[in-house]
Amino acid sequence: MFDVEMIPDIVVRAHMKRLAIEICASFLGRTISQSEFRIKNGKTYEKDELYYRLNVRPNKNMTASTFWQTATRKLIYDNEFLIIQAEDDDLLLADDFEHNSYAVKEDTFSKVKIKGYEFRRVFKQSEVLHLRYTNEKLTPLIDGLFSDYGELFGRIMSAQKRKNQIRGTVDMDMLSAKTPEHLQKFQEFIDNMYKAIGEKDIAIVPQQKGTKYEEKYNGASNGPSVDEINKVTNGFLDQVAMALGIHTSLIRGDLADVEKHTKNYMMFTVNPLLKKIGDEGNSKFLTKEEYLGGRRLDIRQVYYQTVFDLANSIDKLISSGAFTGNELRDEAGWERSDDPNLDKHYITKNYEEMDSTEGGDNE
Repeated sequence: MFDVEMIPDIVVRAHMKRLAIEICASFLGRTISQSEFRIKNGKTYEKDELYYRLNVRPNKNMTASTFWQTATRKLIYDNEFLIIQAEDDDLLLADDFEHNSYAVKEDTFSKVKIKGYEFRRVFKQSEVLHLRYTNEKLTPLIDGLFSDYGELFGRIMSAQKRKNQIRGTVDMDMLSAKTPEHLQKFQEFIDNMYKAIGEKDIAIVPQQKGTKYEEKYNGASNGPSVDEINKVTNGFLDQVAMALGIHTSLIRGDLADVEKHTKNYMMFTVNPLLKKIGDEGNSKFLTKEEYLGGRRLDIRQVYYQTVFDLANSIDKLISSGAFTGNELRDEAGWERSDDPNLDKHYITKNYEEMDSTEGGDNE
């Protein structure tokens, strides 16, 4: 009787890990995909082929928003991404590659694969956009964290399934199971009975000679509740979000202090990542002479909903004479205006010139 299998193994639910990483990576990817990549030359912005590639259509099969969202997700999952430029100037995101590192000469990238196609050529570091998220891969850290959370989650799920479960015992005449053949048939009977009770609304268990089935359910509903399952899931999601620098209230959609948490998220998570992308782009798309001459890749991130959110702040900055209209347009991410009045300083609530004596008293 000791050979009869009755206790199933605890299954670790790996989908909890994939869901947590997907939620955080998609959240960060959606934020990055809303950025505008602009080519700034002194005080003016240029809209050329590079601008079109970075903001509209990087390649024949992807839009810019999808491209940068995919690149960000890959950066989270794999800790790095590689973007190469094809012969027709398309920007392509590599699915797999080999990074050959050197101490005193330029790194190279070989066996670059994109959608099943492997490039035969070897790409130099100066020919690609290669970005690392952190110095240590995030996936092993999450795997180590999930080894504890996943087992706990699996045990709670198993316990929840046993809650209100109908249990039964089978009395067996040992004289009828002397041979392995009899024991195998009895095991098949146990398996079929367990399957029928678990899957069917009405299960009829035939009473065989030498066996007797009896239910032991007493109506008790002890065990963990569904809330405990949610607590474990949210706990693991919180750990992954904190590892990526995303406040949990933003992930869950809480409205308390959402503006403060959004500012912290943009300052400490999004801006550093955009700075990495900007530095890589400036070093690869532009020469040293162009950059020192004032031409550079400028990334405008999304940090407000509409221009009306900035109305009061703009009013105070202009009326105090601290900034001109064009300076504030630069700071807010808009192009400069050709109107010469926007290059003047004003210091009154009536927006008069500082040296003007008409139209009211100066303040």
